[in-house]
Amino acid sequence: MNRTKAMTFCGTALALMLSMQAASAEELSLAGKVVGITTIRSDNQADRLFYQSAIAEAERLGAEVIALDAQSNDQTQVSQIQTLIAQQPDAVIEILGNIDVLNPWLERVKSAGIPLFTIDTTTPHATNVVASDNYAIGSALALQMVADMNGKGNILVFNGFYSVPPCKIRYDQMKYVVSNFPDVKIIEPELRDVIPNTAQRAYSDTTDMLTKMPNDGDIGSVWACWDVPLIGVTQAIDGAGRKGIRTYGVDGTADFMSMIEDPESAAGAVVIQDLVGMGKASVQNVARHLAGEPVPPFTFVPHIMVTKANAAEVIPTLPETD
Repeated sequence: MNRTKAMTFCGTALALMLSMQAASAEELSLAGKVVGITTIRSDNQADRLFYQSAIAEAERLGAEVIALDAQSNDQTQVSQIQTLIAQQPDAVIEILGNIDVLNPWLERVKSAGIPLFTIDTTTPHATNVVASDNYAIGSALALQMVADMNGKGNILVFNGFYSVPPCKIRYDQMKYVVSNFPDVKIIEPELRDVIPNTAQRAYSDTTDMLTKMPNDGDIGSVWACWDVPLIGVTQAIDGAGRKGIRTYGVDGTADFMSMIEDPESAAGAVVIQDLVGMGKASVQNVARHLAGEPVPPFTFVPHIMVTKANAAEVIPTLPETD
């Protein structure tokens, strides 16, 4: 598969609900409004789709958009938030980032009287947070992993971004599930995924671990809160010819999806989020709020899991996206 995929939704009831939401969105307008959008980064597929879809939807609804990309620098994003506060837009949308760094500045957005909306950043200062149900994602992915391991074995964990809310939730849910299976253990110390050079560093770290743990059964699974590091992890496992190891993550990056399609690859499962839908939903909530309509504190956007078992059925139904 050499194209980027997003998720599709199955089931009559869900399709009807989404069509009703789409019809409602057609009635929304941001004409004459200014919307500031700041993202921590847009250099990988998932983050780029959040950011680009939010910009596109705001412009479609008639807003003037101030779009700022921090390029993976926490302090740059803080500076961007300060800039937005000074410019006093009608609303601010913040995407991802380190919650420990961001929270004081998100509070300042709210204190400045600017409605704050976030994507994948859970904060009490937001009028609305758009996210996948990361509690469900974390537990379902962990249960799939444990089931594939037949309830026993060792897990190599990449845990580099615990201060990023969705990663924290997914990790905590994974740990909770694993704690209920006494024959499943997490290998210590855990490894850290990094930005930039995520896949390359993960490849190197995994190669080192495969050398240190050379026997079949030493490693049963590899988990990460997203799937970019798993591209490098899976390449290392496949290249070493190690069988009986599977890799698990979230997002649906094209290269990792290709590995799941390959029956010979170690890629085990991925949860695909509706990345475009999340960006659109946040902007639509802005429009509703500015029009005086109530919006909920959280908007959860559906997701789907792709595994070795269902890849042939599910992947052909997934629409392409740029």
